[in-house]
Amino acid sequence: MKRFENRAALITGAASGIGRATALRLADEGAALFLCDVQAAPLDATAKEARERGANVETALVDVADEAQVRAAVAAAVERLGRLDVVCNVAGILRFDHTHALSFADWSRVLAINLTGTFLVSREAIPHLLASRGNIVNIASTAGMTGHPWAAAYAASKGGVIAFTRALAVEYAEQGVRANAICPGSIETPITKAFSVPPGANPKLVRRMMPLTGFAGPEKIANLVALLASDEGSHITGEEIRVDGGALS
Repeated sequence: MKRFENRAALITGAASGIGRATALRLADEGAALFLCDVQAAPLDATAKEARERGANVETALVDVADEAQVRAAVAAAVERLGRLDVVCNVAGILRFDHTHALSFADWSRVLAINLTGTFLVSREAIPHLLASRGNIVNIASTAGMTGHPWAAAYAASKGGVIAFTRALAVEYAEQGVRANAICPGSIETPITKAFSVPPGANPKLVRRMMPLTGFAGPEKIANLVALLASDEGSHITGEEIRVDGGALS
């Protein structure tokens, strides 16, 4: 399928995990790509593979919590690719702490990247998406839908992403711009592989988060991103879609 021929997509967090898988999936389907991350070498590796698959690829080092960097990146994406049709907000960080031991600095950084970063990228992109009648796909989490222990900052940020996505969907529906959120759970990425519970954590609470069908690769999320961002997803907006192997069923 070539559902994204003559379309341009901006993807944050493209150096690894879900962002990388999304970049490669959209490259396979004909999209021109503007890839962002804070990790230079892995970002270049993603771009190289996407180009090998035939995609026109541009990159930028971007901290999505930095307003000036985000503004410059979105402007560069439109300048270099000529348009903007799809925005995938994937960049994020995860940490586990006992809430009573979570520092304000760590809380603020998680919210800044996961939630404020999603806002900043979306805000800068929306004028261009209005012109193309494009769409936004945000990566939230099952942590934003149910109680996850030791993840107060992460859960708050991802719950915010879900609410933000709904607000965008309602605000811009009549103008032809869609917004959806995907809520992954039990997806193998560098973030989840680095998972470790804080000292003294109750193992029973870990089992609450386990999937029924085992862990899956990030391509499972990329598949859904491609559907939602394509014309086949044209009647889907304001949704948060859970992809977690039945963990919350």
